[in-house]
Amino acid sequence: MADEQMNGAEILIKALHDQGVEVVFGYPGGAVLPIYDAIFQQNKLRHILVRQEGGAVHAAEGYARSTGKVGCVLVTSGPGATNAVTGLLDAMLDSIPMVCLTGQVPTHLIGNDAFQEADTTGITRPCTKHNYLVKDIKDLARVVHEAFHVAKSGRPGPVVIDLPKDILMALGDYVPKAKVVHKSYNPQVKGETAKIKAAAKMLAGAKKPIIYAGGGVINSGPGASQLLTQLAHLTGAPVTLTLMGLGAFPGSDKQFIGMLGMHGTYEANMAMHDCDVMVCIGARFDDRVTGRLDAFSPNSKKIHIDIDPSSINKSIMVDLPVIGDVAHVLEDFIKIWKTSQHKLDAKALKSWWKEIDGWRAKKCLSYRDDKKTIMPQYAIERLYELTKERKDVFITTEVGQHQMWAAQHFKFEKPNHFMTSGGLGTMGYGLPAAMGVQVANPKALVIDIAGEASILMNIQEMSSIAQYRLPVKVFILNNQYMGMVRQWQELLHGSRYSESYMESLPDFVKLAESFGAKGLRATKPDELDGVIKEMIESDTSVIVDVAVDQAENVYPMIPSGAAHNEMLFGPDDKANKPVSEEGMVLV
Repeated sequence: MADEQMNGAEILIKALHDQGVEVVFGYPGGAVLPIYDAIFQQNKLRHILVRQEGGAVHAAEGYARSTGKVGCVLVTSGPGATNAVTGLLDAMLDSIPMVCLTGQVPTHLIGNDAFQEADTTGITRPCTKHNYLVKDIKDLARVVHEAFHVAKSGRPGPVVIDLPKDILMALGDYVPKAKVVHKSYNPQVKGETAKIKAAAKMLAGAKKPIIYAGGGVINSGPGASQLLTQLAHLTGAPVTLTLMGLGAFPGSDKQFIGMLGMHGTYEANMAMHDCDVMVCIGARFDDRVTGRLDAFSPNSKKIHIDIDPSSINKSIMVDLPVIGDVAHVLEDFIKIWKTSQHKLDAKALKSWWKEIDGWRAKKCLSYRDDKKTIMPQYAIERLYELTKERKDVFITTEVGQHQMWAAQHFKFEKPNHFMTSGGLGTMGYGLPAAMGVQVANPKALVIDIAGEASILMNIQEMSSIAQYRLPVKVFILNNQYMGMVRQWQELLHGSRYSESYMESLPDFVKLAESFGAKGLRATKPDELDGVIKEMIESDTSVIVDVAVDQAENVYPMIPSGAAHNEMLFGPDDKANKPVSEEGMVLV
């Protein structure tokens, strides 16, 4: 029953309250002014004013990823909505739950090329989990409640609600939040018991097992990470994680063999290649992990646990799919493992670990160090060592070489503490994401590990950080190049560094000061610890400019299109394993 009448904007705000939304990241404009008026007249919902709509979506991603809650964004029509598109696709590929509210011209003007009109539902259809155009005030509250259900259930993702201005101003009845039952959208949460039993039996018969886990473990909640750790310790199997899965299993655990994929560890990639039973948990076999498909783990039986049926057999054919929420499936898997008294072959497992330890002995993450120049890996290692004892440290990254060095050299012990752009690889993600993380965790240490090129993509959000006095830290590894672009130009294009050199960089110390932040710089290794300590002890926002080796590349590396056992370990290695224009290793 309807219990009170109000305008559309007020209905929207009340629905957000009922959904437990505490923060919305946004930017006002003509089409959404009724919503901003409604926000002004209440004090439950906090609005964070960003400086560009793309920053709002990334901030909401950081908020959602660090809390497990649905992020919320509010933008105006036309360019407000189109500026949000990159962030929406980023959230889609990385399975981040989000509801994006977009303004729209009045319904009678839709299709007339009105001022600041865009076909928002058409534009965002390929880059959202679902979207809505509200044409009747009677549907508004229901649509909002349904949108949050869709965003956070099943495989999480972004949902857009397009809101014509006349709907926001029309009077209607508020429909209270109720259990949403959708005719065609009912994700399977519990896995089939028979398939879980078969999976446990298959794993128990392994001689060379591996557990390969991804961001789905984190999305399933903190309990899923605890269950993953429990399963690993029960079985004794090695664990490798994707970039999005870092933190789902403790980085310091002796069973963790590192991140896998293009810039993963030698031991992780070799174990994936040589295993005989692989348990994939909440990951999607993306191309940066699999390498050449016909050479991916050629002799293994594959178990795939995922809540998204469309991810099953999408890239890699598996032997046993288990569809369901990771936490539920792992809970049942562990019960079955215990009651069936399954155990891995101890002798075979010992031999498998001996083989893995042999790969570990290669120390693939080692790097040259002349003690005169700051090596980027060393900068990350010192950042980790000087922050690891702190209670709550959240790391975001931009995209590029620094992102990979952070993934390789910073150990993540728990979920929801590493925020990065995985699937889309969006430069400019890290700073606004850090802002969202800091809003959600005001007392935590939040650090954006950045590159000097990527940080400039959304540097304007330093203004928002200043406005809300957020003590976000920015740790720039400055090599004066678009580093990952330069690396590929070196490997594939004869070191012709076309447009990858940044010859007009700002003075980041002065830039920080212009935003009311503290600016620090380190140019020598012996300056680094002092600068990092000053950064983390500061109660204000800080930008640290770390001058690192300009020529250093990210290794190890599987060139695009190569197999896991065809890794490059350094610049001298490419002479032995040259790379073709297609990214294939020529052997």
